[in-house]
Amino acid sequence: MPLRPGRCYRHFSGPPYTRLEYIHGAPYVQIPKFDMGATSHVQRSKFDTVVKLVAEEIGQIRANALEAARQMAFKYLNRKIGEENFYLRLNVYPFHVLRENKMLAMAGADRLQEGMRLAFGSPVGRAVRIEKSGTVIMYVEIEEKNIEDAKEALRRAKSKLSIPCRIVIEKKKF
Repeated sequence: MPLRPGRCYRHFSGPPYTRLEYIHGAPYVQIPKFDMGATSHVQRSKFDTVVKLVAEEIGQIRANALEAARQMAFKYLNRKIGEENFYLRLNVYPFHVLRENKMLAMAGADRLQEGMRLAFGSPVGRAVRIEKSGTVIMYVEIEEKNIEDAKEALRRAKSKLSIPCRIVIEKKKF
């Protein structure tokens, strides 16, 4: 079955479904790296500005959308200013396992599916739950002269996410 659009999973109700020891066939997290760029503390000490991508609403973000946003921001910053001139961190982790009760919509499909009997659903993906507005999704530590590049990278990453976000610029606290 094809992947459903992100709007199908944006809103949530009920507790998160996270206990992997009870979930057989739960998908792995598809995000390989959460820290990118100049990751050592010695390299990061030269950065004086933090540009953050902050969620404005509560909701869920699928892990593949988060990975697309991470790749977009990293590639843009890497191309514009070089890998040793920024530190990009993905600040959230997709703990929640998404389920889907697969329904077929074609002629003769009524013989293949159960309707609402055993409707719990099977695991199809992972998601991040944003429980309160103001949660930092990702941030970039950067020198002040490169603020515009960091803002553009996070603007491009923001377009991949299913909930509204804003970009916040702060001085780094040492």
